[in-house]
Amino acid sequence: MTTSENVSPVIFKKNGEIAVLTINNPPVNALAKEVRISLASCLESANQDPEILAIVLHGSGRNLCGGADIREFNTPDREVQPMSRDLMNLLEKSNKIIVAAIHGPTLGGGLELALGCHYRVADKLASIGLPEVQRGVIPGAGGTQRLPRLIGLQPAIKMITSGLPINAVEALNLGIIDLLSNDDLVQDAIAFARKLIANSSKPRRISTMKIEGEIEENIKLIEEHKLLLMKDSPALSAPVYALESIHNAITMPFDEGWKAEADLSRISMASDQSRSLVHAFFAERQVHKIPDISSDTILRPIKKAAIIGAGTMGGGIAMSFVNAGIPVVLIEMSSENLANGMSRIEANYKASTKRGRLSEDEMASRLSRITTSTNYADISDSDIVIEAVYEEMDVKRIVFKEIDRFAREDAILATNTSTLNVNEIALFTTRPESVLGTHFFSPANVMKLLEIVRADRTSKDIVASVMEMAKEINKVGVVVGVCDGFVGNRMLAPYFRQGDFLVEEGVMPQDVDNVVETYGFRMGPFRVSDLAGLDISWAIEKRRAETRPLDERFSPLLDRICQLGRYGQKTGAGWYFYEEGRKAIPDPVIEEIIFARSREMSLNRRTIEDDEILQRCLYSMINEGAKILEEGLAIRSSDIDVIWLHGYGFPRHRGGPMFYADLVGLRNVCDTLDKFYREWGDKWEPSHLLRNLADAGSSFSEWDKKQMEK
Repeated sequence: MTTSENVSPVIFKKNGEIAVLTINNPPVNALAKEVRISLASCLESANQDPEILAIVLHGSGRNLCGGADIREFNTPDREVQPMSRDLMNLLEKSNKIIVAAIHGPTLGGGLELALGCHYRVADKLASIGLPEVQRGVIPGAGGTQRLPRLIGLQPAIKMITSGLPINAVEALNLGIIDLLSNDDLVQDAIAFARKLIANSSKPRRISTMKIEGEIEENIKLIEEHKLLLMKDSPALSAPVYALESIHNAITMPFDEGWKAEADLSRISMASDQSRSLVHAFFAERQVHKIPDISSDTILRPIKKAAIIGAGTMGGGIAMSFVNAGIPVVLIEMSSENLANGMSRIEANYKASTKRGRLSEDEMASRLSRITTSTNYADISDSDIVIEAVYEEMDVKRIVFKEIDRFAREDAILATNTSTLNVNEIALFTTRPESVLGTHFFSPANVMKLLEIVRADRTSKDIVASVMEMAKEINKVGVVVGVCDGFVGNRMLAPYFRQGDFLVEEGVMPQDVDNVVETYGFRMGPFRVSDLAGLDISWAIEKRRAETRPLDERFSPLLDRICQLGRYGQKTGAGWYFYEEGRKAIPDPVIEEIIFARSREMSLNRRTIEDDEILQRCLYSMINEGAKILEEGLAIRSSDIDVIWLHGYGFPRHRGGPMFYADLVGLRNVCDTLDKFYREWGDKWEPSHLLRNLADAGSSFSEWDKKQMEK
């Protein structure tokens, strides 16, 4: 192979009569402006060289191309010629056959790049898709125009509106790729190109293809999908824009549909939904960066875990580890408790097997990674010991004394508490530097969020090791500080509190839930409370009552409901009544309890508009989030957003509570808080940070940047 030296991000080499163009822009070969300019230049050189008969396009490193460079979104660099969409047309118009060699995740603009080529060869491990809708935009480089022409309308609609990737075998069956590589991808692509030359094949341009089916039937199919989208995800605009663009592929010539796609792409990209989804994308990547912990910190390997407590939470945590291939020893006080715990774990796995999500062999393999014991001495060879017992400090004191006796000297010691003081728990041991909180969310084997609670004396390598562990067990780890409720539950308290106050003043639980669910949450605060179990919230409130100021407004509604034995779905009644299953039915019993409370307060119940309901629920938590930042209990406002996105069902297309505040404008949030403060006093006074940022015309996002620059 002869080489033409080129320092550009696209490397040009010759393999006989085949030009091999390699995109070399690590880590994901994104189509940054330098890549686009260089690739266009290499294409021109290859097309003008009479010795070259075909071109193979592939990527260095782990994939062909990761698509558009998301860092260029809403920047001038994105408009530099050739734009990504122009590049796909340059590829397609080549007078020499171009074969795309696909490996790794080839998504978004990466797939559009491959669709601009005439033929496609893929490695068996490649994944292929158009995920743009998941970031609030639509494919903007021909994806909505070319994919339906290549594979047909139905599968194209599914891929584009869901944004979900498919594997190489599926792509072969659909006709996206022409050949699966068995060995050396580039060599197989070169051999395929030579075969095409030998067969006198010509460039195969997708833009010239016709979409199968009658126009009327295809339009009907699109309308049916639109109705489904409006039913399943009525708040999301990007999938609807995508359907509109696919509709254009049916009714317009390619060039017109391609131009209309660009317009729709720009509209979607300028939307608040797109800004929110892009924010969420970056926030999830930023969350792993801990300013005072170096990336080269030596980590403690976690090859085996011990879980103390085989209840619902302990069992879920154990499943999280064994699902990731990490063996677990599960400790309980009695053989009976262990048997009950293992029965729950087995029932969970059997349910997954019954639904086809898990094979019988894999279920058996996971269960085999769990050993059980009633002897603390059996934790002695574990790398991490996680306590998951009842949420009482006295109980945890006893457990941690035993853990301290038997755990290996270099073991990580963790408490799965949702509200208790981790600094105090750490002092139950002789090695507080080895102790931190791991606040898993229930059900722990399903929920992605893991609050990693850094105590005052926790060593840096412990924090870094547990952050890495979070990735290994498929969790989103977020480092937080020690306070009552940490970050998520501390913000949840005022959110729930305002729900209670709103029903005292004039609305019903279903009114609050409906407003919050219309905003985008899957469930409002009252439905969530019933699902989680009111007895849990009741226990926390009784503990907090010991230190609650006498002049602080407090609603006794939760107490009164729980005193009736109504603990939510599990008892068939809570804030709602549950006849069968999980359908929440408004209950006259609750209405009377609420009316009685209003009379007791001498409140004239009033009509409360939806805007006030939403503002009181959201702004109360946003203000608490600002206080958390002031106190240094979260590293960034975007970390708070990640916590709420993954732990509390905050709608992703809103970006998270702190980013939503930025979109609304901190001045507007602050002024509304001031209005509520004048009316209600209580805890409505804006935090110092929020007021200062509002006065400066700044935002939480700007505050994050300044914090990271320090």
